[in-house]
Amino acid sequence: METAMQVLGNLFSFHMLIACLIGTLVGVVLGAIPGMNGGIGIAVCLPFTYSMAPAQGLAFLGGMYVGSSYGGSIAGILINVPGTAESACTTIEGYPMTVRGEGKKALYLSVLSSSFGSVVGLLALVFCAPLLADVAVKFGPPEMLLLSLCGLTIVGALTGKDIIRGMFAACFGLFLAMVGVDEASGQFRLYFGLRLLRGGVGLIPAVIGLFAVAEMMKQGISVSAKEGHSQIQLLPASVRKTWHFIWHDRMLLLLKSSAIGTFIGILPGTGGAISSFLAYGEAKGKDTEGTFGKGNPDGIIASESANNAAVGGSLVPMLALGIPGSSTSAIMFGALTIHGLVPGQSLFSEHADIVYTFFGGMFLVTCFMLLIGIVGIPLFSSIVKIDIKKIIPFVLLFSLIGAYSVNNSVYDVGIAMMMGLVGVFFSRVGIPVTPVVLGLILGDLIESNFIRTVTIAGAEGVNPLVYMFARPLCLAILALTVYLIAANVRALKRSRQIQQATSSTQDLREE
Repeated sequence: METAMQVLGNLFSFHMLIACLIGTLVGVVLGAIPGMNGGIGIAVCLPFTYSMAPAQGLAFLGGMYVGSSYGGSIAGILINVPGTAESACTTIEGYPMTVRGEGKKALYLSVLSSSFGSVVGLLALVFCAPLLADVAVKFGPPEMLLLSLCGLTIVGALTGKDIIRGMFAACFGLFLAMVGVDEASGQFRLYFGLRLLRGGVGLIPAVIGLFAVAEMMKQGISVSAKEGHSQIQLLPASVRKTWHFIWHDRMLLLLKSSAIGTFIGILPGTGGAISSFLAYGEAKGKDTEGTFGKGNPDGIIASESANNAAVGGSLVPMLALGIPGSSTSAIMFGALTIHGLVPGQSLFSEHADIVYTFFGGMFLVTCFMLLIGIVGIPLFSSIVKIDIKKIIPFVLLFSLIGAYSVNNSVYDVGIAMMMGLVGVFFSRVGIPVTPVVLGLILGDLIESNFIRTVTIAGAEGVNPLVYMFARPLCLAILALTVYLIAANVRALKRSRQIQQATSSTQDLREE
């Protein structure tokens, strides 16, 4: 009882509320700027937490983490430029909604789904941390290898009807992931004699180039003043009606996607991007009308709830085992150690007041994110009323600053510009760029876990395939992979049937 009263007193203190509010606001802004994600913000702001109380400092950084996971969807929905890799799937459905005047509805869907997913992830963190951490420990290299390969099965969900171009894009992403240092031998590979390419192709510069730089290049080349964003008329939207739609019509999708995000977030080294892709792919498998990729609200709900649920999930192994679930939670792990806190079971017993104040602070952060999102939507939507010619220079500037800030390297700026040209070319020939990001994300995971699996199997003197199939979790993941492939094949067939029926109807009308 004494601990509970102490936690409540700490939680609703003025300094705690301010730390949560400012952290969330900064996170939303950073997430909306291409390249300036939560991880970068947390790394930059980490020194500012030295003088704060431990729970306040952690809540401040947690606010940036949660806020940035949602903020990336804002620019993606409004100007087709995802602020983070996690919001790439949201952009696929959100921007077409903006084009047809439903940008405000898409923004409401995003913030409501993100808030719900965040709550689910945090509930898992509070009540199931030790149990879920034990599950995460059982995921060794074989399971992570198969899970990464399972992620590649959603390429069909990202490509529409042209699966060949989608497969090419995913393979191109895998190729980019192999540029640089060979993890097994330590040798440089695929750098084509260019010393700069020895550093490899980073995820953030690539995402910035393929989406932000490429989109601004295309707009600068082909969009006239009459075709700019200033001509987009946003229809009125109500947060109450949007929530009613989610609660009554899409609650199962919301719960399922949040569960996917929480589970994937718990697995070390995965993060919100993979959970977003998997949830989006699973949702598309249920599409019976072939509307995904054309502004289907289900895609936003699945993607946003999953990537925000992954935030709470990624904190589970960090606090319970000292194993960060993502790169951002790894930085927060550093914040824990700076304040003299050692993750593990002793953290919950010896510093219960700090831990549970931090948990409460994360729920406050979610409330602030919901408030900022709803209040700020009228302001966010005004972006589409600005002449696109005035937006392009600022988006390019912030994009290149974001690329540079990853490693403080001009090399990453060059990668972003080069990938921008690739993005423009792919757009002209009809190759989707989102599977490139998927391949780039999964490439390192596949390679590193394949090497570890082969090494472990060799040490035990068994065939790697026999070693994997002898593990029950591997069989479960294989079953999930088969299910996702079948679901995507069915969705693709339905989409083709609908297109054929539509074209036949049009031909009859013309006759």
